[in-house]
Amino acid sequence: MIFTAAEKASIASIWSKVAGHESAIGAEALERLFLSFPQSKTYFSHFDVSHGSKDLQSHGGKVLKAIGSAAQHLNDLDFALSSLSELHARKLRVDPGNFRLLSHAIQVTLAVHFPNQFTAEAQAAWDKFLSAVSSTLVSQYR
Repeated sequence: MIFTAAEKASIASIWSKVAGHESAIGAEALERLFLSFPQSKTYFSHFDVSHGSKDLQSHGGKVLKAIGSAAQHLNDLDFALSSLSELHARKLRVDPGNFRLLSHAIQVTLAVHFPNQFTAEAQAAWDKFLSAVSSTLVSQYR
């Protein structure tokens, strides 16, 4: 996927505000996912999914750090996400539809935290970016 200069700038601008807060924002996005789509908890039966749990903080941080890595490699998402793609497809066998749901939860969380910066243009760029991340993650399923 090709990103315009404006899309890259929007992604980088929002990411600069997220960086350093990955665990908290990631945990909040996971909580939104689990509350909005309870079926997504299936893959986390061994986690404490209660508000503010260490499991949510830890996994949420991992998720958003991976998103941050992808944001730094917009021109080569396949390379940036290859190990995660393999892990999710081969070992964890996560339903690919959950990536779309998590992308939505992440966008809502970003909009809540950064309402002035998460404009319609920024949302469109992040939607495109997270769709590309999702597509890359499910590429190993084929």
